[in-house]
Amino acid sequence: MTNETRRILLVEDEKAIRDAVTAYLERENYWVTAVGDGQDALEEFQKHHFDLVILDLMLPRVPGERVCRVIRDTSDVPIIMLTAKGEVEDRIIGLELGADDYLVKPFSPRELVARVKARLRRARAGAAAPSSDVLHAGAVEVDLRAHKATLLGEPLQLTPKEFAILSILAASAGSPVSARDLFEGAWGERYDDAAANTVMVHIRHLRQKMAAIDSSAQFIETAWGVGYKLRDGLGAGAPGGHGA
Repeated sequence: MTNETRRILLVEDEKAIRDAVTAYLERENYWVTAVGDGQDALEEFQKHHFDLVILDLMLPRVPGERVCRVIRDTSDVPIIMLTAKGEVEDRIIGLELGADDYLVKPFSPRELVARVKARLRRARAGAAAPSSDVLHAGAVEVDLRAHKATLLGEPLQLTPKEFAILSILAASAGSPVSARDLFEGAWGERYDDAAANTVMVHIRHLRQKMAAIDSSAQFIETAWGVGYKLRDGLGAGAPGGHGA
């Protein structure tokens, strides 16, 4: 797939930044739709297919946090957040909302373009390498070819990173997997201190989605000092279930 077919939604209220980023992206032959507020962003996202979203947090009408949450409810499109806030807690909030990457202002448009390329490469690589394997781990089933996962037979609606993490855990057959291995396996990037927070956030999301199906058990267990693992048995509320 060429850059010409890659469509990017840029949501930034500062015109100077919006124009500069648009110019850099169009120079790389991306098709850019640029808007200045959250309401316009949601309307454009509903009308068109986008391969990636660049989203500022501080927006008129509808804040960026809300835009991110609405998009993530219906799509796994990669989201890169732009914000003037650089504290670790703000990064965690952005990741909890479903963002895939985070860039603090002021930033270099060239760095943003590089991150866009990297995110699109990873999204394409993930879609191009399906497997016929179906993984089973306790109450969890992961179909790698269909890119679907179920818990106790009920479908789990997962983001690509959540699916990747669950696949790695399922493939470990109940053995603990370190945060480093989860991050490097799911993101394909070098592990660092910030990566530990990223993994923690995604594990939290997975647990919340599993609890929505069955809150009687913790299906992803923390192996203290080691990492995380899936329960060997079924949920407590399922026939034949047993404790960990």
